[in-house]
Amino acid sequence: MTAEIEPDALSADEAKQELARLADLLRSANLAYHTEDAPELSDAEYDALKRRNAAIEAAFPDLKRDDSPSEQVGAPVADGFSKVTHAVAMLSLANAFDDDDVTEFDERIRKYLGLAGDAPLAYTAEPKIDGLSLSLRYEQGQLVQAATRGDGSVGENVTANARTIDDVPQSLRDAPDLLEVRGEVYMSHADFEALNARQAEAGQKTFANPRNAAAGSLRQLDADITRSRPLRFFAYAWGALSAPLADTQKGAIDRLAQLGFQTNPLTQLCESPAEMITHYRQIEAQRATLGYDIDGVVYKVDNLGLQGRLGFRSTTPRWAVAHKFPAELAWTRLEAIDIQVGRTGALSPVARLTPVTVGGVVVSNATLHNEDYIAGRDNKGETIRDGKDIRVGDWVQVYRAGDVIPKVADVDLSKRAKDAAPFEMPARCPECGSAAIREPGDAIRRCTGGLICPAQAVEKLKHFVSRAAFDIEGLGAKQVEQFYTDGWIAEPADIFTLRDRYGSGLQQLKNREGWGEKSATNLFDAIDDKRRIGLARVIFALGIRHVGEAAANLLALHYGAWPAFSDAMRDAEEGNAAWDDLLSIDGVGAVMARSLATTFQQDAERASIDRLIAHLDIEEAARPDTDGSPVAGKTVVFTGTLEKMTRAEAKARAEALGAKVSGSVSAKTDLLVAGPGAGSKATKAASLGIETLDEDGWLELIGAL
Repeated sequence: MTAEIEPDALSADEAKQELARLADLLRSANLAYHTEDAPELSDAEYDALKRRNAAIEAAFPDLKRDDSPSEQVGAPVADGFSKVTHAVAMLSLANAFDDDDVTEFDERIRKYLGLAGDAPLAYTAEPKIDGLSLSLRYEQGQLVQAATRGDGSVGENVTANARTIDDVPQSLRDAPDLLEVRGEVYMSHADFEALNARQAEAGQKTFANPRNAAAGSLRQLDADITRSRPLRFFAYAWGALSAPLADTQKGAIDRLAQLGFQTNPLTQLCESPAEMITHYRQIEAQRATLGYDIDGVVYKVDNLGLQGRLGFRSTTPRWAVAHKFPAELAWTRLEAIDIQVGRTGALSPVARLTPVTVGGVVVSNATLHNEDYIAGRDNKGETIRDGKDIRVGDWVQVYRAGDVIPKVADVDLSKRAKDAAPFEMPARCPECGSAAIREPGDAIRRCTGGLICPAQAVEKLKHFVSRAAFDIEGLGAKQVEQFYTDGWIAEPADIFTLRDRYGSGLQQLKNREGWGEKSATNLFDAIDDKRRIGLARVIFALGIRHVGEAAANLLALHYGAWPAFSDAMRDAEEGNAAWDDLLSIDGVGAVMARSLATTFQQDAERASIDRLIAHLDIEEAARPDTDGSPVAGKTVVFTGTLEKMTRAEAKARAEALGAKVSGSVSAKTDLLVAGPGAGSKATKAASLGIETLDEDGWLELIGAL
């Protein structure tokens, strides 16, 4: 009955008992809500208890408990974050850096869709918030999960922390039964400055910029710390849905606003590239006064049906692009030029600068690309910076390309010292002393030391354990360097024999600085967890030159399984069937093909890879759901002019149905789709007895008529 008595009408004993009761109720509710995902109270009931607890504490401050609910947020979280697999991948965006890029974006969209230049095509334009991507999953209107982007497929579970953000609704009315809302966690300029002032006063680490502060705050293992940080959230997209939000991008954003999310008021509908660029200029002019960081404007095709037709590339949607703001500039002194050796042996010059703030970030290093760039030439031998070279001691203008990577843009010759000497690229590797050779046509000088070069070995190992590769918990760059220096690992296969070599004598690892029995055991278990891994991750992890994450995915989808991939790379030689098959993959060119073949055909490299594969259970690449598809597993070639869909759209449709699309006709071709103007490919298909269909026949075959 005490809950019905006004706080100031309670006696001290009654207040003490009531505070104890409220503490128990709220502790139980927090555990049920945050940890067990089984709420015992409605939001209104929970909030009423919190308000009553605060009112009694205000009336009886001396009775405030050490475990007061007013000092707690959520429930304690476990050590580290668990992983969340996104139902719909959280992809990045392609970039545009000038007006021509925006026009080309529109032209690409129209070409893909087969739309005339004067056909209506609307886009949304919205500020690109410089924060941390967050996905919020609601079921039956209740927030049940929050996850960071991570690698796009798997993110960190930050549900307890996200619940502390005022802009994140705990429940929704009239929402689809399943709704994943996506957006950006950020921190305002004023809140950032206040936070840094508090951090400095307390003798704690300050943050370089609002984005880092927001990311660090959201990823705290203690939700109390996150709650103390002034985080905000803008919603701008969605993932999994049980029912559409609207027919258009703008309509869907408006619906999110109606559901209670903060959406950016500068989002606008544009009918042409000219209108998009005009809005970009308007947002750019307001950039310094918005009160939060943005680094560009994002354009998206407004019609969601067209978005569906356009689909996705391996890492980005075709229907969206980020128009980045020009890089910001600052002048500072170049103190030194250091040479770093990468995992492919590339010698990369790095500028060591007197620290300077560029676009709100303190910059002390900048890339210098290669020796030609330092000398004042581009990759075609033409002059840049009016031919001015870069020398140690120079005053240089620094900019942040895309607001991310610092680069040197210009040199002030009026401040150059008379004794400043031109920079000369070393002819030998600074790490191993091997010859550093620049091959004809290559802009980069490379170490020839290969496996004997410690820099290459260490960088390859760091790449191997990186997030998009094996992503082994507890084995990051720092641990890789430590283990390599101590002779524990020299190649990737050695990682998977650590338990056999040192696990039985666990004392050897747990007695090392920074390690204990629990962390050592956790490391061995984490390594074992990655013995079963997807094909694309393995291909990417090998660190083969020119083979990035997107290319690894393409190769995995094409070959399906490790034996098929490795055998093909071992057999591929220019002109043979394996080589032609490799080049038939859209996105694989001769340069990448040579790099793949060279890696697998060198005895030492191949042996190292084989030693690694012996420890792994490699999962086959996930194939499209092609049940009932009449072209699943078949090789299809398109030729001539298609009149009812563009070539790009036809290719994407065929691949979605499980077909392999090739650019050339061979004995392995199962089907040729020939439009008007078909030439030699149709002739060759006829000579080989390959089935040939016209466009209508193709559409009828796949059920699209």
